[in-house]
Amino acid sequence: MKSTKPIYVTGHRNPDTDSICSAIGYAHLKQALGENAVPARAGKINAETKYALEHFKVEQPLLLTDLYPRVKDITLDCKIVVRQHDTLRRLGEVMREHDLKSVPVTDSKGVLVGIVTVSDLAKRYFQELSMQHLSEMRVRYRDVIGATDSEVLVSGNESDFITGSVRIAAGSIKMIQEVIEENDIVLVGDRHDETLIDIVNQGISCLIVTGSGRVSADVIEAAEAKHMFVLSTPYDTYTVARLINQCVPIRRIMHPDPVCFKPLDLLSDIKGTMEETNYRNYPVMENGRLVGLVSRDQLMLPERDRVILVDHNERGQAVEGIEEAKIVEIIDHHRLGGVQTGEPIFTRVEPVGCTATIVSNMHWEHDVEIPPSIAGLLLSAILSDTVLFKSPTCTPRDKKTAERLAEIAGVDINEYGMAMLKAGSGIGDMTPAEIAKNDLKEFQIGDYRIIVSQISVMDPKEVMDLEPQLIEAMKNICEKEGFDMSLVMVTDILQEATYLLFAGSPRTLIGEAFKKDASGTHIYLPGVMSRKKQIIPPLSEAVKRIAKK
Repeated sequence: MKSTKPIYVTGHRNPDTDSICSAIGYAHLKQALGENAVPARAGKINAETKYALEHFKVEQPLLLTDLYPRVKDITLDCKIVVRQHDTLRRLGEVMREHDLKSVPVTDSKGVLVGIVTVSDLAKRYFQELSMQHLSEMRVRYRDVIGATDSEVLVSGNESDFITGSVRIAAGSIKMIQEVIEENDIVLVGDRHDETLIDIVNQGISCLIVTGSGRVSADVIEAAEAKHMFVLSTPYDTYTVARLINQCVPIRRIMHPDPVCFKPLDLLSDIKGTMEETNYRNYPVMENGRLVGLVSRDQLMLPERDRVILVDHNERGQAVEGIEEAKIVEIIDHHRLGGVQTGEPIFTRVEPVGCTATIVSNMHWEHDVEIPPSIAGLLLSAILSDTVLFKSPTCTPRDKKTAERLAEIAGVDINEYGMAMLKAGSGIGDMTPAEIAKNDLKEFQIGDYRIIVSQISVMDPKEVMDLEPQLIEAMKNICEKEGFDMSLVMVTDILQEATYLLFAGSPRTLIGEAFKKDASGTHIYLPGVMSRKKQIIPPLSEAVKRIAKK
């Protein structure tokens, strides 16, 4: 199997700056502690995060579209191949030496042309009971010479194809004459010169004297006159007959045009094909190149992806297919929300304003130095999540951590923070549908599936001018994806307030939670900037009150 798979460190879908930067920061810590951790993301990076990454010259994390098991997860290394013109004897040697059950077959240019299995070789073994007409098998004289370890007493063109059959000269001269035909290969033991010369005169193409039998000058002279091969082999006649049958090229028994899979094919998609074809192994191809084999045995026990969740702990917010992965850690600053694991795992959840605050302090707790670029990203996450410390979620620990990170990164907090927030505050060319899903998080509040998106802007007017289109987009999301309500927070960074747009039902939930008239499509909430602390808790309490009425 391949080397140990990496541990993916990833935030939630529709990632914000904390989700991305904490994934990068925590992966750095795990790498420093000797683990094969890879930062990842579960969605598109927003303008604010892009600004931070570019400012500190850090590449975007790997995009994880889902965690469903794929062919690449169970692909076996495939360093051994055979050529289609190699002999069955060569195939047997390869299978025995490397303990293989299947071997891919390529042409002279290395292009996959088939696959051959140990059962194919076994079938050929049983066919040895009858001598094959070698003209159908495209066997060359050099193949026979090599397979039988023969000494060439009379030579010819070793590259020529054999056009006759293999005959064994046993019994009387009369019986031999009745069996032998023109261009045959004749196997004969230690016989009198008269017998050998008589066989030569039958018009055969090759005489093989087995058991290192005596070959006189007269026999050689007669063979040279007929322009035929004379070979001497140390093996007995029965063994030589078997060895010649093993000279058949692999392409005669291989499965041509084999069923192939691609590394990114889903295992769930290939199961049916495997059941229909019922082969043991299948080649895995990428860009026309053989990259490995996939075994039907491995299909039953694929190695699961290992994942560390940062900045979230709810299945509805996690990357698609999280149920197929193995969650090994959770680092978060939100409420606990329903992810289940099969065994105890390391979890660190703290009531601070940003996951990056936790990640930064974990570096220092482990005496792991934070490079300036990573410090800059972690700082960016804190400034984003706390909106430059204006959010009610901000704690003294967030501020203290940010100040220490700013010193390492070599930036002025206010100057850099305003520049970053400004970079992410405009809607640019975002469509209403994209705005409606910006920094989206899903919540199960009572019996209701609710999504809450948020976009922070310097001028909320540019978003609110699109209110009709936004509401329509929010309704479409609810209808197509089965949510009860869609909420969009348009947060005014300068005024420290939020326009809360809502679509779906029950509309009374909004009025009950915020004590506002919810007959329209939005309400204005002065002082509200935090989804976690100022939107979700009132909604949760409102659901309880409505249930009692």
